Amino acid sequence: MAKRQIVIIGGGFSGTALAIQLLRRADAQCAITLIEPRAELAEGVAYSTQDPVHRINVPAARMQLSQAEKGDFDRWYRQQSAFQHDGDALWQDDSVYPQRRQFAVYLRDKLQRALHGSVASFRHIKDYADDYQSGQVITRQGRVLPVDQLVLAISHPAPTIPSEFQPLSTDPRLIMDPWQSDQLSQIDPLASLAIIGTGLTMSDVVASLVRQGHRGKITAISRRGQLPRANLSGDYAEYSLPEAPYSPMTARHWLRFIRQQVRLAALQQLPWQVVLDDVRRQGQTIWQQLSVEEQRRFQRHLRPWWDVHRYRIAPQVSAVVEDYLASTQLKVYAARITAVQRISGQITLALALRHGGRTELAVDKVILTTGPAHQALISSQPLLQSLAKQRLIMADPLGLGIAVSAQSQAMTATGDINRTIFVVGPAARGRFGELMGLPQVAEHAEFIAAQLTSDNERCPSFQC
Repeated sequence: MAKRQIVIIGGGFSGTALAIQLLRRADAQCAITLIEPRAELAEGVAYSTQDPVHRINVPAARMQLSQAEKGDFDRWYRQQSAFQHDGDALWQDDSVYPQRRQFAVYLRDKLQRALHGSVASFRHIKDYADDYQSGQVITRQGRVLPVDQLVLAISHPAPTIPSEFQPLSTDPRLIMDPWQSDQLSQIDPLASLAIIGTGLTMSDVVASLVRQGHRGKITAISRRGQLPRANLSGDYAEYSLPEAPYSPMTARHWLRFIRQQVRLAALQQLPWQVVLDDVRRQGQTIWQQLSVEEQRRFQRHLRPWWDVHRYRIAPQVSAVVEDYLASTQLKVYAARITAVQRISGQITLALALRHGGRTELAVDKVILTTGPAHQALISSQPLLQSLAKQRLIMADPLGLGIAVSAQSQAMTATGDINRTIFVVGPAARGRFGELMGLPQVAEHAEFIAAQLTSDNERCPSFQC
């Protein structure tokens, strides 16, 4: 009997987590192939960084592959020599925030353990998947692989250049992707810098520059000038939201309701973070109760505020950013860029300030940290272009990734469910909402593994 061929495209966290879950569940008739050009798995954008100041954004105790393994990464990491040699990992509340690459090491260890205990077969092909024809994936190196189920674990397309910076696309003074090797290390320590974007990537960039001994002025710019909030320090009881007061709830209703809950929590000496954590736990249910129009309204008006409160930074990184702000070496503008010019060897930015007024800023280099271009996901890779051209997949209505069913199966251009193609991870967040944080992506991988192995009794819905 021919084995059932499950092919996973992408070996970052989403693809590796799915492979682990499949190996734990699948029988001997299942052959799992993961196509990922990197030599090492689990090293997507987040966990491939080699910079020691790039740390996971939540305590290690909150990162796991399933609820049944809660605290496993924390226990594993404390036993590693990396923990003994990293004096900054342990925070004052006894939580640990490992260097980010350590989580990739942990995942590869879990993969090896899953392999040793599995009867299914597994292989990692170091290649790119470029085409799909008649139930077969064709790779860049010419391999032709039969497919029974195809899983797209493609999550983060490269950032796009904002239109105002397009004329500078070949200018060495513009750093379009700070994650590329050696981009930051080549910056003159005295150079004046503008960072476009004030989110998590900006914080990582500032931490890297500080480690390198950068002494020049840094200005971070975004429309709202909002910085990621820091994580809690210490233990707090979980907060449970009461039943929502309206039905159906709109985005505006949810905003008012959550603000009210934050005030009530404060009366109990509880910080706002515990309220937001319960919103996150209910995120999938809340998101799917909103109409598409309300989801669009959330994207337009509330997403930036949600992101800075939900996606917090490690206290070690937060301390660096706060110190730089206090020293005035780092300044944050809430502003819109209205013009970009090259003048006298510098880049000059004309800014319209959010609360009125205008100013100009002349800098030696500009660093873009505006994040992945999720709306361009399908056009970013040949395989997705091929699938879309055949009308086997389509973009979701919000432009966040790929349209999927409630079972995370791809929706065709005619609105039918493609029962052969699944989507795992952030590319499915148009349907599921909260699919950027690691716990939710891990749950999603477990959920899809259950679909692929017909193990629905263990994981009947995406609330594993």
